[in-house]
Amino acid sequence: MPIDPTVAIGAELDELPFAWTASDVLLYHLALGAGARPTDPRELRYAYEADLRVLPTFATVAPNLRTFEPPSVSFPGVEVDLAKVVHGRQAVTVHRPIPVEGKAVARPRIVDVLDKGSAAVIVQETAVADQDGGPLWTTRSSIFARGEGGFGGHRGTSERVPPPDRAPDATVDVPTLPQQALLYRLCGDRNPLHVDPEFARAAGFDVPILHGLCTYGMVAKAVVDTVLDADVARVRSWSATFAGIVLPGETLRVRLWRDGARLVVTTSVPERDDAPVLADGVLTTVD
Repeated sequence: MPIDPTVAIGAELDELPFAWTASDVLLYHLALGAGARPTDPRELRYAYEADLRVLPTFATVAPNLRTFEPPSVSFPGVEVDLAKVVHGRQAVTVHRPIPVEGKAVARPRIVDVLDKGSAAVIVQETAVADQDGGPLWTTRSSIFARGEGGFGGHRGTSERVPPPDRAPDATVDVPTLPQQALLYRLCGDRNPLHVDPEFARAAGFDVPILHGLCTYGMVAKAVVDTVLDADVARVRSWSATFAGIVLPGETLRVRLWRDGARLVVTTSVPERDDAPVLADGVLTTVD
């Protein structure tokens, strides 16, 4: 049986010690398109070590920067073909600004396995602490395994966050590069879906698609730059659902609404009739 929720739920995975440097942060930011305005002081906060700040979404790649093999979906109670898997949802909560360089330990666990009928959803949470045990960040990700549902598990609850019923407070168009996925894969995600045309076709796509986490990071940067004056230290958390694909070279149209103490965010691709790519986006800020 590919999925056994009685084994998977609550399973603690192997601890992962890891480290990162300023060069890793610079590469990540450049892979998101930072530095397009190379003399802008706000852009140089992402692209120049003299005043480097770390975008909180760096948390999604930091533990796997030295990973050079394609990922596998093999956990206690879970064995799934990588070609069946797509990223469903991602959340990052930072407990303090991420240091420019450091050493830490990631402690992942499976917190839930949902049965959506046509697919299974595996929910993983990873707590990251520094060498002294101080909390740095927590990530939570959901992956959809197509064709792996129907095992009798629970469906879970809805995480929909509809935007306010009014015009957005800001709309920003963010270009992606034709080679965006080739850059981003250097941050540790070597899934051939994003580079290999034959693998992409086998997975049901006409061409390789952009990493969902690249879109996730680019949108976070756009919101921080637009609303928070590029001050990454003001971000407490960022979460979103992956609602569709992005092809490298397309434009990300980011719409955001101020909604009390949070920002609600959606993202679409104008070249494909505003096809949605991120939904249910919420960015919260430090008080």
